[in-house]
Amino acid sequence: MKKSEFAVEKFLNGHNCAQSVLYSFCEDLNLDEDTAMKIASGFGGGMGRKGEVCGAVSGGIMTIGMKYGSGKNPDSSKTGITYRKTRELMDRFAEKHGCYICRKLLEGCELSTDEGQKEFKEKGLKTRVCKQCIISAVEIVEDILT
Repeated sequence: MKKSEFAVEKFLNGHNCAQSVLYSFCEDLNLDEDTAMKIASGFGGGMGRKGEVCGAVSGGIMTIGMKYGSGKNPDSSKTGITYRKTRELMDRFAEKHGCYICRKLLEGCELSTDEGQKEFKEKGLKTRVCKQCIISAVEIVEDILT
């Protein structure tokens, strides 16, 4: 199964977009799956359903950080690589989807309200938008990591 398919499966089974993306790279990163899910849990819906940076992109950024980031000892060369690859992910994602801001991707849907949750379901945004964003984020990150 492709990583993007695995991520979509996780998402459709109840995990958020950020969790789904990061989880799909756990094996490559030698990252404990439960830890990954906990780390990414607050990033869904554009960070706690605030509609900010798309959770799929956030999950991708976490993946990049796990692969290239500076650890407990600061390393400006690793930070530089991580930031460059993060910008690449964000730019390529925006190129494909028009932006990387959750509320804009979701046509202004306010996920933090009951009305917004209802609208999200009625418009089929989970499969029409979020699923596509997860696929894109995973595919772009796969390309960046190679």
